[in-house]
Amino acid sequence: MEIYRAFVARVQHLSATMIRVTLTGGDLPGFTSTGVGDEYVRLFFPHGPDRSDLSLPVATESSWETPEGRPTAPMRTYTVRAVRPELHEIDVDFVVHDHGVAATWASAARPGDPVGLNSPTALYDPPADLTRQILVADLTGLPAVARILENTPDHITTRVIIEVPDEASALPLPAHPRTKVTWTYGGNGHSPSRLGELIAAALPEDSDLTGTYLWTAGETTALRAVRKHLRKTLALPTDRFKVVGYWVPNADTWTERWEALPATVKAELEALWEAPTDDLEDVTIEYEDRLSGLGL
Repeated sequence: MEIYRAFVARVQHLSATMIRVTLTGGDLPGFTSTGVGDEYVRLFFPHGPDRSDLSLPVATESSWETPEGRPTAPMRTYTVRAVRPELHEIDVDFVVHDHGVAATWASAARPGDPVGLNSPTALYDPPADLTRQILVADLTGLPAVARILENTPDHITTRVIIEVPDEASALPLPAHPRTKVTWTYGGNGHSPSRLGELIAAALPEDSDLTGTYLWTAGETTALRAVRKHLRKTLALPTDRFKVVGYWVPNADTWTERWEALPATVKAELEALWEAPTDDLEDVTIEYEDRLSGLGL
């Protein structure tokens, strides 16, 4: 694990709902990309109104810690949209909204603003026999979908389904000779997400899934039904799909409700992850079922 200091080089408004911030300088010459389309980093932001006052954590072997006596930097996780190692630059795309540490910071970002980030991690991992992939996401997953497409070999058939708030939020995707793209409008905190419905329609029970890999990312609670459909209804092996929850509606309220749970309930939930298992997806389904039953 490494922690890097970087600075805003430029800001580009891609649409009314997406801002691209290009980072450079600082420690970025030492940044090494995984090269995988959905790689992500944790971004560390200034803790107060002074945008130049950045209190970076110190890297440990597998995580990080705040130095004693220093304020904790607010942290959020974001996809790396592009890496240009020859220029020591990376692009990070932010969804625009009127609340939240990251969106607020990005909306006011100016060249020279400092920000921290850690070493990247990636989750997209198709099997060796891949012939077809299905990429489904809401607006938050759009940067990863775009980069995955850029990295996809020409012989792979790709089905892309993106749920964005409105037509103005749709952005051009990289051209690929064997790709079909469908845009749907709604979800994204403006109305109930249809990600589960869209994936069930794209992968019905009688699907021939030979050589298929599904990657989906977006609203965490909307993807719970997706994970269950893939694992329980279709009985897909875990190496045939990746379900990634990117955000939770009303996250602050969710955290408050989690903190209000009795200690015994929290202990029972945490114990699910401690039991020996070869299938974390099944554990995740059980965990998410419990959360849903608790109204979380």
